[in-house]
Amino acid sequence: MQIDINLDKNSYKVYIDELRRLKFNGKVAVITNSKVGGLYLAEILSLIEADEKYTITIPDGEEYKNLATIENILEQLFVSRLDRSSTIIALGGGVVSDMSGFVASIYERGIDFITIPTTLLAQVDASVGGKTGVNNKFGKNLIGSFYQPKAVYCESRFLKTLPKREFAAGIAEAIKMAVMFDEKFFEFFEKCDVQNQHDLTKIIQRCVELKAMIVSQDEREKGLRAVLNYGHTFAHVIENELNYKGLLHGEAVAVGMNMANKLALNLGLLSVRDVDRIENLLIKFNLPTTYKIKDEYAFYDAFTLDKKSENSVIKFILPNGIGANLIKNDISKEQVIEVLRLFK
Repeated sequence: MQIDINLDKNSYKVYIDELRRLKFNGKVAVITNSKVGGLYLAEILSLIEADEKYTITIPDGEEYKNLATIENILEQLFVSRLDRSSTIIALGGGVVSDMSGFVASIYERGIDFITIPTTLLAQVDASVGGKTGVNNKFGKNLIGSFYQPKAVYCESRFLKTLPKREFAAGIAEAIKMAVMFDEKFFEFFEKCDVQNQHDLTKIIQRCVELKAMIVSQDEREKGLRAVLNYGHTFAHVIENELNYKGLLHGEAVAVGMNMANKLALNLGLLSVRDVDRIENLLIKFNLPTTYKIKDEYAFYDAFTLDKKSENSVIKFILPNGIGANLIKNDISKEQVIEVLRLFK
C-alpha cells in the first residue's frame, strides 16, 4: 500500500508493508538505538545496497533527545566522511525519527534521509510530515526544522515486539487524529480489536491518509496542521515537569487530551457524553488520563514557551464535538486555571 504526501518538489511516498531492497548511490548511515538495533538492524543492513554502510547507535529514551546527542551523531558522520550524496536512514521510533531528520537537515546544509519507523506512534504520526527537532530545558522540540524525508516505510510486523505501553502510546496519537478529524474513525476505535492485523493496518492507513491531507495543505504549521497538537499543549508541560521520565510521550498526550476536553466542556464545545466517550476510549487502551499538578500557576506560565503561543498569547487546540476542531486564542487565564485545578 502506498500513500502520497503531495508537497510539490518535496513530495514522497509512505509505503505500508512494502519494505523491499533499498538501493542508494553513495554512502548510507543508519541511525538507531540499542533496543531497536538489536531487533532489526541486521535485517535492514541486509536490504541496503550502497557504496558504504555505517551504523550510529544512540541511547534509548526521550531524555537523550537533546543537542548533546545531535553533536555525537554529527561527529560520527564527519568521521565516516559522508557527503551531500549520502543518505541517512532513521530506524526507530519518534525520537530517532525526529533527531535523524534534524541531523539530515543541518549536515552540510542538508542531505537525504528516509524513515523506517518501528513504533506505532512513529508510524501514525512522527515519521510523516517532516517535523524534526530536539528538546531542551525550556521545553519539547523547541529546536528543530521542517525537513521532509525522501520516503517512509511503515512495517506493521515491527509492532509485534513493542512493549504494551509503547503500543498504547501510539494509539493515543491515533485517537487524537480521530477526535480532531474523523468521527467515523473514532467510532471504529470504539469497536476495533488492535490485536487484529486487519484492524491495525487500517488504523495506520487512516492516520497516514489524514496526515497526508493535512501536511499537503499546511506543511509548516501555519494553520490546519497546528490542530495535530491537540493535547500536546498540556502534554509538553507535563513532560518537561517530569524531565521526560515516568510518562511516555503518548501517555502524556492522553492526559493532555483529557485536560483539553475539560476545557472544551467548560467552553460549551464538547458535551459531557463526548468527554466521557473520549476518556473511556483512552482507558480502554490502558492510557492514563490524570496527572497531579502541584502549582497550577506555574503550569500555566509554562504554556508561554509552547511553539504555538505568539506574543505570549496561548493557542489551545480543542475538539468542537468529535470529528471537528477549533483553535482558540481568546481563553482567559482564569478559565484555564479553573480546569488545571481539577487536576490538583
